[in-house]
Amino acid sequence: MLGAFPFCLVPVPARRSTVTSSEAPKTWLSQDAYDRLQAELDELIAGRPAIAAEINARREEGDLRENGGYHAAREEQSRQEGRILYLKEFLRTSEVGEAQTANEVTPGSVVTIYFDDDQSDTETFLLGSREIASTTDLTVYSPESALGTAILGAGEGQTVTYTAPSGSDIKVTVVKFGPFEG
Repeated sequence: MLGAFPFCLVPVPARRSTVTSSEAPKTWLSQDAYDRLQAELDELIAGRPAIAAEINARREEGDLRENGGYHAAREEQSRQEGRILYLKEFLRTSEVGEAQTANEVTPGSVVTIYFDDDQSDTETFLLGSREIASTTDLTVYSPESALGTAILGAGEGQTVTYTAPSGSDIKVTVVKFGPFEG
């Protein structure tokens, strides 16, 4: 017997869809940015034995519960391993080369826009990966950002609206765009 409680169906929440790496959008990188990130990855991998030696040296100091040097070395190892995994996946899924000239805004474009019909309120930025930010003086917006998503595929003179993180709608007009010269 099931007891005093009647049998009832409980709705099961829908499963979230996950994006596999083969479905994830490609990130455009210049050859210089790719080479810089690959060098960082190689340096981190080469540093693995040194951090392992540091952990072993700190482990021999005694009681691990109160050994700040040991815990700091383990945290550094964890940070480095996380960065190694991130860089491996990022470089594996990135698209490397010169940005292609197109009739619409694409990742790798340097874009000039103006805001809300005020042609004096302009901004010029690179639509690309945050990893490129250290290689240029331009502001870099991700193609996955609200602004990036709105202007992807837009042409010169086209006006688009996007919702800012604050919830307000912002209207921008694409003035011009071209490939990033790096």
